[in-house]
Amino acid sequence: MHLARLVWSPRLLEYDFGPGHPMAPARLDLTMRLIEALGLLDRPTLEVVDAEPATDAVIETVHDADYVAAVRHAGTTLEPDLMRGLGTDDDPLFIGMHEAAARQLGGSVALADALWHGEITHGVNVAGGMHHAMPGAASGFCVYNDAAAAIQRLLDLGAERVAYLDFDAHHGDGVEAIFWDDPRVLTVSIHEDGRTLFPGTGASSDVGMPGPAEGTAVNIPVPARTSGAAWLRAIDAVVPALVREHRPQAIVSQHGCDAHGRDPLSNLNVSVDAQTTAQQWAHALAHEHADGRWLALGGGGYAVSDVVPLAWAALVAEAAHEPLERGAALPSAWYEAVEALDLEAAHTLGTAEVPFRSWRDGYDPADAVDRSVQATRRAVFPLWGLDPLLD
Repeated sequence: MHLARLVWSPRLLEYDFGPGHPMAPARLDLTMRLIEALGLLDRPTLEVVDAEPATDAVIETVHDADYVAAVRHAGTTLEPDLMRGLGTDDDPLFIGMHEAAARQLGGSVALADALWHGEITHGVNVAGGMHHAMPGAASGFCVYNDAAAAIQRLLDLGAERVAYLDFDAHHGDGVEAIFWDDPRVLTVSIHEDGRTLFPGTGASSDVGMPGPAEGTAVNIPVPARTSGAAWLRAIDAVVPALVREHRPQAIVSQHGCDAHGRDPLSNLNVSVDAQTTAQQWAHALAHEHADGRWLALGGGGYAVSDVVPLAWAALVAEAAHEPLERGAALPSAWYEAVEALDLEAAHTLGTAEVPFRSWRDGYDPADAVDRSVQATRRAVFPLWGLDPLLD
């Protein structure tokens, strides 16, 4: 049995909003080129399988049937449906939109199937992580919500508790909305404060539907310009304690890498090194609490040549239990190919571990990140029987 499975098909590059759109297929193409150049596809702990489009019935486990029909129509006729977010600046229409988005979703759902049935321990879909899509509308470059569909498949197969960890710079609003009233799903999103970044949601006080689900939506909004060390401190202050209490049987994590300082669509300053550490933490939590069941997804990330491929190659390596050496030189053939496209390429994978101050060392009310973290802990921890000051 292979330990990890990567879903990939060149047809995933067909999810293409057109020239000039930030979600360029080159993000994925260059990522896969780097993964191949690093020799990861030859590791015995990793297998690659094709991505097949999901059926309408599968998509409709998290999306309205009328919306699925509208996506298919818009992607055939190129007639905008602005009420459903189709044909906007964020989500322009293209021929085959339904099929391309269904392939993203199908890949993530297939991995969820394989995880639950014990075929694999870890699954990765770097083309997934479309966390903004709502049940009846496209949003934020996302047409179908593959993360939510994968979680729903795990629940339908018998999982009683699933944890979703969202590390994208933008609030994971679509996944949160779909499971807002479902106590089986813990959604945790660390993101730039909605007052300075799309989609403008994800306040610390947003904790889920009152009743059994209250406390299962967790938001950690951090201020613009938050560093990698502060970002890791915020994650460490909230995520491990809640995952421990939730006791998930599977962990789904979204690793949008747009929190990086070079990303053009956010205002954070989180290095690849810090993002790699978060990947390691998600992986470790899966082994500690979920019998290793870990589904890791891509997401945002718009520094297409010098950030995204590095972050997601590291993610695939982590899932394969073949972590990349920090500071090691990247294959010359890869960065020469990038530079031939007149793009800037990194020559090494990060530099070093990112030191951070543990929350156990004390809360600093003068620090803006600490204030955000403490607001989240005060809003959520008591709902889990935890002390926001001590636990």
